[in-house]
Amino acid sequence: MKSRFRKLLLAGVTGVLALAAGTYGVRGAEAATYPDPGVVTGSTGAHDPTIVKKPGGGYILATTGDGITLKTSPDRTRFTDAGKAFPSGTPWANAYTGGSANLWAPDISYQGGKYLMYYAASTFGSSKSAIFLAGSTTGAAGTWTDYGKIIESTAGSNWNAIDPNLTVTPSGEWWLTFGSFWSGLKMIKINPSTGKRADSAMHNIAERSVNSKSVEAPFVFHHGGYYYLFMSFDFCCRGASSTYRVMVARSASITGPYRDRAGTLATAGGGTEILATHGSVYGPGHPAVFTDSDADVLVYHYYTSAGDARLGINLIGWDSSAWPYVY
Repeated sequence: MKSRFRKLLLAGVTGVLALAAGTYGVRGAEAATYPDPGVVTGSTGAHDPTIVKKPGGGYILATTGDGITLKTSPDRTRFTDAGKAFPSGTPWANAYTGGSANLWAPDISYQGGKYLMYYAASTFGSSKSAIFLAGSTTGAAGTWTDYGKIIESTAGSNWNAIDPNLTVTPSGEWWLTFGSFWSGLKMIKINPSTGKRADSAMHNIAERSVNSKSVEAPFVFHHGGYYYLFMSFDFCCRGASSTYRVMVARSASITGPYRDRAGTLATAGGGTEILATHGSVYGPGHPAVFTDSDADVLVYHYYTSAGDARLGINLIGWDSSAWPYVY
């Protein structure tokens, strides 16, 4: 692990220089030489990954898959298949998946002595979608209990209920961010005692008008005095032709307004690029962030030259202006 971190730290210097170039008007994709993913071994196939650190040590990773794919790791490097969250199927989600067992973009965290997982049910290109919540005391395969539907969108909605992410503020408020394409990324308040909606308000936090309005996969992370909105621009799920890239904006308030490094509102298409296609790493995206004992950690998927989806893990540093960079 130490040799890996030294290698990543050197790559981080490049990231800092790239950000500095960005401040003088050079786009990140043109200026940056982004670091390759850190070394991961074992079962590394993953799409829309999320990781939680277990209270007793080790990690649980959840990804898109039939019944939600689970993996475990003792050290954030070696990953082993750990079955499915719902091995017996999810009939309650069939109305949104067209009967498929495939569930999307789980968001796993540890809250109040149990693991919670928000996840989405939909079909590709449809806004007939729903986000559900499940819980488990161990996080192991087959131990997850579904707690029901949190929010749904319909074919007539101008937003899409997929890609959920739960953020707990320093003061203890719970907020769920979600969304994909259409009118962008949304946020609702969650009741901590139920895990479900606290009220009927829905906040608009990011939207694009270009590239088919492609913004999705939000993840809100608190650091210092800001909330950072990590998100994906452009197109996923095209193998080595994917153009996904990781963007970030920030706000002093969790509900926004979020602005990028140049001051552009996220609701006006703003976002500062921090990771994109480079070398043989194609379409990195669907970011998730957590704080570990050694650093803040970015988790994502990318595609190989052969078009396979793989787990990407890097570390996050913060520059003198409190903007994140990947190393």
